[in-house]
Amino acid sequence: MKNPTESVLSVPRIRPVPAVSRAIAILRLLGKMRSPMGVNAIAQSLKIVPSTCLHILRALTEEKLVSFDRTTKHYRLGAGMLTLARSAIEANAFPLLVQPVLDQFSTQWGVTAIGVDVGDPDQMVVVALSRSNIPFRLHVDVGSVFPSLLSATGRLVAAFGGQSEAEIKKRFLKLRWDKPLDFKVWNKEVVFAQKNQYSMDRNAYIAGVTIVAVPVLTPTGKISHTIVCASLMDALNKKQLTQLVGEMQVEARLIADQLFT
Repeated sequence: MKNPTESVLSVPRIRPVPAVSRAIAILRLLGKMRSPMGVNAIAQSLKIVPSTCLHILRALTEEKLVSFDRTTKHYRLGAGMLTLARSAIEANAFPLLVQPVLDQFSTQWGVTAIGVDVGDPDQMVVVALSRSNIPFRLHVDVGSVFPSLLSATGRLVAAFGGQSEAEIKKRFLKLRWDKPLDFKVWNKEVVFAQKNQYSMDRNAYIAGVTIVAVPVLTPTGKISHTIVCASLMDALNKKQLTQLVGEMQVEARLIADQLFT
């Protein structure tokens, strides 16, 4: 981790762009809804002036990111979103490389296996997922977004993300856990994660659930992704967890070799 006294003045200032923020909010809202929505419903949900909402929707429709039904006067996500998603996947090899690995882990170990992108210092994004046939389900899907320091992946982000301890503590204090952790205790687990290249969250982020994660590291040692496995706390014993972590670390190194060489 960086020295906490290191200057952060070099961080560029991000100026708000309301039109862009509102357009993104509209796309996210439509992505969450199972049924198309009208202008007024969208505007009310996002607290946007209806006329402004309409102008943004028309622009998004023109770009094929939103589809408009002239009969019902309702909007939904358009086919252009699929094109963008496909381009994003093709530009990022990690989901394709990690998917068979996740499928193997979920089948062999009866876990929910997850591939996570941690390229953004503020948030992590689920980019690949495999569920087992065991009746255990996490509320997570491809595209789910979480704070970057949360759960087992968060400890790895803190360990290998290059942020100062002061930055990390500030963000840590905003996190929500089922069973909150003291920062000093959590920070010791960050040090452990840095030394051993894996982390474990037992019964903290989600009560009754064990989550293990290993980092995918760049040649300079910075974290880019994580491989995560989640199970009920009593589903795997200590020996099994140790074996699973070892297998995850092997696969993480193999994927890193393919991504960065």
